[in-house]
Amino acid sequence: MFWEKYSYSQIKSKVFEALSKNTNYRTEKILGIPGTFLDTEIFYDDAAFLKDAPFLSTLIANPNHIGVHTFGDEHEDFFSGTHEIEKDLIKICSEEIFEAEPGSYDGYVASGGTEANIEALWIYRNFYTKNYNATLNEIAVVYSADTHYSIPKALDLLNLQGVEIMVDPVSREILIKDFEKKIEEALSKGVKYFIINMNMSTTMFGSVDDIDKITSFLDLLHINYKLHVDGAYGGFIYPFTKSGSSYTFKNRNISSFSIDGHKMLQAPYGTGIFLIRKGYLKYVCTNEAGYVKGKDFTLCGSRSGANAVCVWMILRIHGSAGWRVKMHHLIDRTTFLCEKLNELNIQYFRNPDLNIVTIRANCISDTLAKKYHLVPDNHLRPEWYKIVVMSHVKQGIIDQFLAELKNEELINTK
Repeated sequence: MFWEKYSYSQIKSKVFEALSKNTNYRTEKILGIPGTFLDTEIFYDDAAFLKDAPFLSTLIANPNHIGVHTFGDEHEDFFSGTHEIEKDLIKICSEEIFEAEPGSYDGYVASGGTEANIEALWIYRNFYTKNYNATLNEIAVVYSADTHYSIPKALDLLNLQGVEIMVDPVSREILIKDFEKKIEEALSKGVKYFIINMNMSTTMFGSVDDIDKITSFLDLLHINYKLHVDGAYGGFIYPFTKSGSSYTFKNRNISSFSIDGHKMLQAPYGTGIFLIRKGYLKYVCTNEAGYVKGKDFTLCGSRSGANAVCVWMILRIHGSAGWRVKMHHLIDRTTFLCEKLNELNIQYFRNPDLNIVTIRANCISDTLAKKYHLVPDNHLRPEWYKIVVMSHVKQGIIDQFLAELKNEELINTK
């Protein structure tokens, strides 16, 4: 896992070089593109600071990254310069973070993990209907009860049936007996093809599904399945804090990943990333997009090139070594918090390789939870409150929270 760290001057140089290779709305005779630079009444293109602001300059230049630039030989050439930056970003994520073989993957910067998850299920649905003449009632999507709501949303959009698996209320692990039972029930009802969603950190708990237990059972029964990993939260931290993880492209059972830049990377919202093995994107080719050179294989269609540039800039300014250090600092701060919660006998769940701590609702008052903006699992009847130790969560804030929590405990014991 290595990608080179760039200095800010190197990053600036590469971004402006890429912009110089893009079609320029201001200097070229462009009649056919239904787009232009950002409105200059609001976004001044001659501000002096822009010469030192590559992301903002890209935002104002407004490159469209429609399509998937890792797929096929034909691509829109109007914004080829920044397309190359997105391709390098996909390469870093696929080859360096998730250990794919060079050139064995496709991917693009989506609007977020929700879109990336829907894209995956869309691809696999079409894979089964086109290759196996499967009917929709012969396909089922399997996911845990702690799975992100984007999966049920995808089921609704794609008219697919879901199989929800129970989790242990303490360990948050998938209950294997329930999994085995529901797979066998689905088979008995005529389901022949399965799309498996595995969580590389759930949103609420930071729990990581035991992928090896799941795939061992599926392989034992010779189940025909495709497996997608929802790493929207964990994608930019778990690979750096967990050694020997099965969540890589070296695992032959995994076909795709979703990861979000707008969580751990501190990128602007709208910077999800979808990664998939070669050979699958063709199942969602929109042939009707004849005016798009190379066609379109994405759910969103047109998308901002500035978002791709921003995520690339963040990864390059840290380099792989710097990013690993940054993630371990968050883990250390989270571990400190958990050690203090142990001293207070507070019940909580935490995966040791992640920076999410979820506290039992009966261990903290609603007032304190609201004061520190803890997120409930359910706003009507909360059973858990979530803390996420991000870069803005400084030690002082943790200390203040713990002091008030301890005071609550002392009052409650009197």
